[in-house]
Amino acid sequence: MAEISIQVQVCHALPDSAFLRSLRVPAGTTIGQAVVLSGLLQEMPGIDLAVNMVGIYGKKKPLDTVLHEHDRVEVYRPL
Repeated sequence: MAEISIQVQVCHALPDSAFLRSLRVPAGTTIGQAVVLSGLLQEMPGIDLAVNMVGIYGKKKPLDTVLHEHDRVEVYRPL
């Protein structure tokens, strides 16, 4: 039986650059897992998920929030 997957995006914006990656993840994937799978933490090593808040479409969410089809995960920077 084929594993069900969903399409999501992970993004992080800085004043002079942005990270935006679309990826397919298994159904049941959490925000924290999607951030790791996206490669964001390798490309922007200054991000600390214990410090940076995250959300979906502008609404803050905990890292263990389960994603749905077409969710956009946002990793916020301190303002």
